[in-house]
Amino acid sequence: MGLFKRFKKPKASVSLKIPKRTFELGDDLKGAITVSCQDEFDATEVRAELRCVEEKRRERWVYDERLERKVRRVYRDHATLHSADPKASGSLHLLPGFKKTFPIKVNIPAGGRESFDGMDANVTWSIKGVVAIKGRPDVTSETIELQVIRPAAPTVVKEKEVVMIPCEYCETLMPETATSCPNCRAPRKT
Repeated sequence: MGLFKRFKKPKASVSLKIPKRTFELGDDLKGAITVSCQDEFDATEVRAELRCVEEKRRERWVYDERLERKVRRVYRDHATLHSADPKASGSLHLLPGFKKTFPIKVNIPAGGRESFDGMDANVTWSIKGVVAIKGRPDVTSETIELQVIRPAAPTVVKEKEVVMIPCEYCETLMPETATSCPNCRAPRKT
């Protein structure tokens, strides 16, 4: 391999397909990574890269020698909250004309943070497909941003017990809360 070839990506394309863009915490994300190439090279693995990154707005006071006083500097602080690299395939020798689709499955942790976008902080989830190559730049797919939400709380149906009493005129049972009989329409005596 020539010297300059080590700094160039091989002629190949990677695409990641997922059926939806919104997931609940604890869901399994299933998709497929399609690799096609027009060059010959050895790949160490085919994988997906799932990331959850939190970005916060921070401030600090710094002495400015030019102004001879302290000034406020605003900066962004980044932290990776979750990182997962599930493998779709191990080592491969790729030849021109190669095209194959690899299934991928990754879990979004139930204890993670949901997506959030605010003025002072935001949490973003993203995923991309990668063909890793030792000694050369990796071939990657387009990065897809995901919307991760809290699981919906199960709806609780409370059943209320209804006491039935007989109508004083026609003896038909009616709810205790009714003001008139549903059968004879006579008003209920209280």
